[in-house]
Formats: sequence, structure tokens, C-alpha cells
Amino acid sequence: MRTVSIVGGGASGTLTAANLLRMSRGTDLRVVIHERASEVGRGLAYSTTDERHLLNVRTRDMSGLADEPGHLVAWAEREGLPADPIGFLPRATYARYLTDLLTDLDDGRLERRHEEVLDVEPRAGGGYVVTGSEGRTEADTVVLAYGNLPSGRLSTDDGPLPDAAWHLPSAWDVAALRALPADARVVLVGSGLTAVDAAITLLGDEPVREVWMVSRTGMVPHRHLPLPCSTSWVRPISDDARTADVYAVHVREQVDRAAASGVCWRSVIDGMRGLTQRLWQRLDVTERRRFLAAHARDWEVARHRMAPEVATAIEAFRATGRLHVLGGGLGSVDDRGDTATVTLRDGRVVVADAVVNCTGPCPDLDRTSMPLAVRLRERGLLRRDPLGLGADCEPDGRVIDRDGVVRDDLVVLGPPRKGALWETTAVPEIRAQAADLAARLSEPADARRPDLARR
Repeated sequence: MRTVSIVGGGASGTLTAANLLRMSRGTDLRVVIHERASEVGRGLAYSTTDERHLLNVRTRDMSGLADEPGHLVAWAEREGLPADPIGFLPRATYARYLTDLLTDLDDGRLERRHEEVLDVEPRAGGGYVVTGSEGRTEADTVVLAYGNLPSGRLSTDDGPLPDAAWHLPSAWDVAALRALPADARVVLVGSGLTAVDAAITLLGDEPVREVWMVSRTGMVPHRHLPLPCSTSWVRPISDDARTADVYAVHVREQVDRAAASGVCWRSVIDGMRGLTQRLWQRLDVTERRRFLAAHARDWEVARHRMAPEVATAIEAFRATGRLHVLGGGLGSVDDRGDTATVTLRDGRVVVADAVVNCTGPCPDLDRTSMPLAVRLRERGLLRRDPLGLGADCEPDGRVIDRDGVVRDDLVVLGPPRKGALWETTAVPEIRAQAADLAARLSEPADARRPDLARR
């Protein structure tokens, strides 16, 4: 019997387990999923209890099975839930879907271990021993599907923010947000989708709260249209184009040309989606770094958009003066006991009841405090990719260890592949990775492609 251990039971791990069980029917492949939370399928992204937190991808595009695009819609219909294919489901509902998907595919070969994985150690003769808080598991292959690493600690030029009652280190803690005073003045550090969700909870719950959303750029995600664009505008870019600036010019030119033809800019961005991984891999490290510095935020706010209902709520909060979106970032934060005096870089001062970290994940393996990532780095099994976007790996997820050896039986999936792929954090990409990996691992060992055979 072969065993695959999956570390992490969020969307990445759940989709991996589901695809493995589905594609390996009739074999002796055993799947073990290790997740410290009480339920699989949630992770950070789908653990919210606020029904106003919506997916930012349309229902029709969020099936967990790449070859059954209508699977999520059909599930919602069976459950008696809103099943508009072009609508946006609550993220909490999607968590239920992922849980049901895995349960439906469980044919007795799945073991769920409710534990935090503390170590993964190479085993003599091949494979690994996975050490969790509840015991040890021997596995032939380990899939690191831990998703997004925790946010880095908020800091200013004066150093890290102190541990104080007003300092909320995680925007995902909906209970802590709701426990703030009804008239709270709150500073959200960050202006991406995480900050948007925090603002929806804070301002939607209480009519007199006020929020300052502060980031370096002051840019918030654009909105989806209620109806999807009818045209996918894709124009090829020369194979000789290998600089970030040329890519940026190409996208802007295509947006202008599309507009001249009466086509929405969203059609250009969505049309590029299938090309971005290939384009990213053309760039050398210097050009990737240039993209991150000069163009990444423009791309992200256009690519990762808000559901229409969410965008409308955010615009209303801004129009009424309850939500302020500011660029420049934090200047200083002074602890005043129950409150903090926040000085922004433009000189404005806010006396805040709470400062909330909405900066998103800290993917750099050299900076994370996640115990497993630290341990694997110390062992030499993992190393950061050159830009600190995730784990150093091949595009198919096979880990490149400290010595530069490609480990065919140790794989990262989802967000940790960002350095190799860039486009790897949304379900449509993650489910494709899960299906590809499951197809490979479901084959008999002697039938696998030579380049993926164990070295």
C-alpha cells in the first residue's frame, strides 16, 4: 500500500485529497490529510463566519473538479442554496462545499488526522516520516498544501507594534472584529481583499464605526460587473518579449484597443489569465523583481476583483465618510493603553481603538514563524525561492531542496508555488494542480514519466 500524506486541510489540501481519491479508485493508494482545525475545507480563506464575505470568482468557475465545471452549481441546487452560475457565493458556503466534496469521495482510503504537523523527516530507503502533534505517519509522498503563511508582524520605522489590546494581528478573526466597541475607530493596514472583508464586517455591523484603510499605494481591488464580459480579448505577445515593462505596455495597449472596439478592460485581464504562468516563466529573476516593484499591484487590483455586492457596499461606506482609503502607509503608532495614536506618512493622525493587520500572507520562508516551515528549512528540505514568494520548486511543485536537488516525492501545491508560477492562489489554478498531481501519483510507479521518477 502506498501512502500520500497531505499537510494542510484548507482548499489546497482538500482539493488534492479529493482528486487523489477520485483518480485512484480501485487501487491501494491511501490518503492521509493532516489538519489542525476541527474541519477540513476551510483554511484561512473560507473560515469566515460572516455571510457577507463573498467569493471573488463566479460560482460557475469554482468547481472543485476541473473536468466537471458544473459540480458546484449542481451541489448548491441540491442543497437548496442560491445557485446562480454567474453570481458569487458566500465563502462560508464554499467551505461547506469543499467538506461535502471530500466526504462524498471518501471510499474508506482516507484518514483524517486532527493535528498540527511539526516535522517531516526523510525515511531510510525513501519516503518520509510525518510527525504530528498526535502521532507519526509513514508516507511515500508528502504534499505540502499549507496554503498561505501567516501575515508578518506589523511594524513602523520605530520597530514592531507592541502586543496590546488595540493591536489585532489577524484580520481573519471575525469574532475579535465584532467585539470592538460599537463606535470604534479602526485602522486597517492593507487595502486588498482581506482589508475589504474586514471593513465589510466592521462597518456593516455597527452604523457609527469609522475605518481608515491604509496601504502603501492606497489602491483597492476593482469590481466585477454583475454580468460577465461577453468577449475574451486575447492578443498574443511576441516570444521575444522577456521584460516586465514590455508586458505592462502590452496589457495597456490591449486595454486601449479593446476599449476602441467597445470591449471592457476586464476582457483583456481575464483573457491574459491562461497566459500569465507561461509569461512569468519567461522572465529571469531580475525582470520578475522589476514586475513586483513596478507592476504587481496594478495587476492584482485588476485581476483579483470584488464581487459586485461587496464593491457597492465599499463605495457606499466611502461616500458616507465612514471609510477612508489612504496611501503612503504607517508613519508611527504610539501605544496609549486602550487606544493607539496612529500617524500616517502624510501627517494625518488617527486615535484608533484598534489597528488590524490586513497585509496578507508573508510567503518568505526565511521570515515566517510557522513551525513546520522553520523546521523544514532547518532540515534543508525547503528553501525560499529567489524572490521570497514561496518555496523553491519546479513548476509542477516538486521541491528543490537546500542542495539544489529536486525531490520528486516532496511536493508543494497552491500558494507556495507562487515563485515558480505567479498565478497559483485561486481555486481554478489550484484544482488543476491537484488534478495533475493526482493523475501522476495514481499511476503505478513503473508507468510514471521518466522525468518524474524518483531520483
